[in-house]
Amino acid sequence: MSSQKTFASHADLDEKKVSFDQLSDHAWAYTAEGDPNTGIVVGDDAVMVIDTQATPVMAEDVIRRIREVTDKPIKYVLLSHYHAVRVLGASAYKPEHIIASEDTLDLIKERGEQDKASEIGRFPRLFRNVESVPPGLTWPTISFTGKMTLWLGKLEVQILQLGRGHTKGDTVVWLPQDRVLFSGDLVEFDATPYAGDAYFQDWPQTLDNLAALKPEKLVPGRGPALQNAEQVAAGLAGTRAFVSELYESVKAGASAGRELKAVYRETFDRLAPKYGQWVIFAHCMPFDVTRAYDEATGHVDPRIWTAERDIAMWQALEGA
Repeated sequence: MSSQKTFASHADLDEKKVSFDQLSDHAWAYTAEGDPNTGIVVGDDAVMVIDTQATPVMAEDVIRRIREVTDKPIKYVLLSHYHAVRVLGASAYKPEHIIASEDTLDLIKERGEQDKASEIGRFPRLFRNVESVPPGLTWPTISFTGKMTLWLGKLEVQILQLGRGHTKGDTVVWLPQDRVLFSGDLVEFDATPYAGDAYFQDWPQTLDNLAALKPEKLVPGRGPALQNAEQVAAGLAGTRAFVSELYESVKAGASAGRELKAVYRETFDRLAPKYGQWVIFAHCMPFDVTRAYDEATGHVDPRIWTAERDIAMWQALEGA
């Protein structure tokens, strides 16, 4: 393992090819080779966008794709969680409503500003035209707890909290008529789960709760859209394996009294042969192991990441 990696995703400068795949009569997936995905639901009378892209300028490409398939108004934006890379493009859609869970709203209030600065510092390419982001934060106009149902004409759209995992506010969108699930970052495919704000011990059960819906198609947070039940099962299993193996490794090291840097090196070396080819593996691992170590040593809730904490952590774990 190199001890002098470029910070976070600063070396990730190559543009990615965008795909816009139709999954059902009502569902589309905007994906880009492991960059953050956006989901689109087209109902009888309106459109819902699930996760916005990182800036309004980047969101304009999503809007362009939507306009290739429908001229219905984009009335709703759904935030699967609070991370800046998912929410700061919201203003481009000019939605009537922005929907988030109460837990996500709490996190925006508590740490939204710090997260915004942190993520912009980590992902230069993903915050293209960052100057187009309006001042301040993206605020929900509707919040809910547990379950909310919208009817887009005759199309039932279930907005669900099925448990903590990637964050405490994780929200999925389920189209029961089409059996299509938009999972946010609770599920990734051929992409490394970011777990710096995670609840490792809850995440596997939450994945079981997603699986219990029996989705036939699934749009993960990163990676290609999963187009059949076998691919969906593989996405769920891969995410579960990664978060479980990482936490087991970190917990064992912490229980043995080893310091974070030693546990990080052990865990990186243990997981790299199986997962090292996944998108943003080198970026995520320092953040993931740090959070897992906190959880394993009694820090129930994630600590707030700031731009300064990011750099200090990276130097501590990746420095010579």
